[in-house]
Amino acid sequence: MATVSAGARLHVGFQNLSLARERLYGGIGVGLAEPRVTVTAEPAAGVASDDPLVRAYASRAVDVLNVSGIAVALEESLPRHVGLGSGTQLALAVLTATARAHGLEPRVRESAPAMGRGGRSGVGVATFEGGGFVVDAGHPTTRFTTEPPAEGDWTVPPVVSRHDLPADWRFLVVVPDADPGRSGDDEDASMRTVVERADPAVADEIAGVVTRKLLPAAAAGRLDPFGEAIAEIGRKNGSWYADAQGGVFRPPAGELVEALEGCQVLSGVGQSSWGPVVYGVTDTAHADEAEAAADDALAARGLEGRVILAEPATSGARVRVDER
Repeated sequence: MATVSAGARLHVGFQNLSLARERLYGGIGVGLAEPRVTVTAEPAAGVASDDPLVRAYASRAVDVLNVSGIAVALEESLPRHVGLGSGTQLALAVLTATARAHGLEPRVRESAPAMGRGGRSGVGVATFEGGGFVVDAGHPTTRFTTEPPAEGDWTVPPVVSRHDLPADWRFLVVVPDADPGRSGDDEDASMRTVVERADPAVADEIAGVVTRKLLPAAAAGRLDPFGEAIAEIGRKNGSWYADAQGGVFRPPAGELVEALEGCQVLSGVGQSSWGPVVYGVTDTAHADEAEAAADDALAARGLEGRVILAEPATSGARVRVDER
C-alpha cells in the first residue's frame, strides 16, 4: 500500500496573458505545508474509490501507468475550487500513489498532462515535486490562439526560478464560505475572454516587478519586499480579470483584501487564483495578530470561514510505501 500526502499551493498570478508577447501565462506561486490532501492506494483488479473525482483520476492513472487496477481512499482533502490547487494536488497524489503501489516511478512532470494537469500553470506540478516559491516559464504564444492546445497536447512549463522561503515566514490563508472559484469549462471560457482582451503593457509592468523586486526578495528572504511584489503582481493580474470576475478581486475576496491590507503585520495581501481564498504573508512573531485580524475581517462582513497559518513548504509530496 502507498500513502501520498501533498500540501496546498497559492497562485499569485501569471506573468503574461496577452497574445502580443512571446510567452503566455508563466505562473507564480508558493507551496504550503498545510492544508494537505492525503490518499492511500493498493493494487486491485479494477478501479475503486468512494470519491467520484478520486475514482476518475485513478482511472486516468491506471491508463497512464498501464497497470491492472487500483483502489484509492481519500484520507484528507483540500477544499475544492477555492484557490488552493486542489485538483492538481489530488490528481498527482493519486498518480503517485498508484505508481508506488505497483512498484513504479510516477514520472510526475511527464505524466501530468495525461492526468489533465499542468496545461496552463506549472506551479502546482512544481510545488508537488519540491515545494518552495516557484516561477515557471509559461508556454510559447505561437502554440496558442484564443484556444489552448487539446488536453494532453502540452508539456508542463519548466521552472525558471525556485527558492525555499524562510522557515519563520507564515502565510495567512483565509477560506471564506463563499461560492467556489471557476474551474473546468467555465474557467476555460473565462480565460479565453481574458486572453483575447489582455493589455500587453500590464505584462511588461509585471516583468519589471518580477525581475527587479520579487526574485531578489525571494532569494534574499526579505519578507516586506517579497510581500509588496506579490501584492503588486496580484493587483495587475486582477486588472486583466476585472471584467470576468467583477473587479480586481472577486466578491467577497475584495472586501477581505481591503480589510487585511490595513493590518500592519501583514504583507502581500491578495487573492489566490480565482478565489475566494485570500492570503497574506507574516512571520511567527506576528502570526497571532495576523490570525486575529483575519477572524475580525470575516466577522465584520458576516462571513463564516476558515483561517490557516501555513508554513511555506520546503519539500514536495510525502510518499510512504508499506510492503505487505
